[in-house]
Amino acid sequence: MSTESKCPKCNSEHIYQDGNLWVCPECAHEWSAHAAEAPMEEAVDDGVIKDANGNILQDGDTVVVIKDLKIKGSSSVVKVGTKVKNIRLQSGGDGHDIACKIDGFGAMNLKSEFVKKA
Repeated sequence: MSTESKCPKCNSEHIYQDGNLWVCPECAHEWSAHAAEAPMEEAVDDGVIKDANGNILQDGDTVVVIKDLKIKGSSSVVKVGTKVKNIRLQSGGDGHDIACKIDGFGAMNLKSEFVKKA
């Protein structure tokens, strides 16, 4: 069927080729077969942490949450638009690369893909 066996976004095996692009019908992700791995390797190699829009984050920045985030082990939710001040960047092996304190929730770790720079 293809040399690419899974969607890089959701790991679905149900992908198909449409012209020069690969398409995942489950999550609607489209990617180019030859350019799909270059951006991911680049982000890991240079050690730069970027927000959802591609802006480079630094320690002390203020970010805004762009998606409702359920807190593991709790029934609480961090709502869209929550402003998080004075973030600290860390190299989290589990993908959580921002350490911060959120008013009303306390200290927690966030993934940079769910925030944008304020």
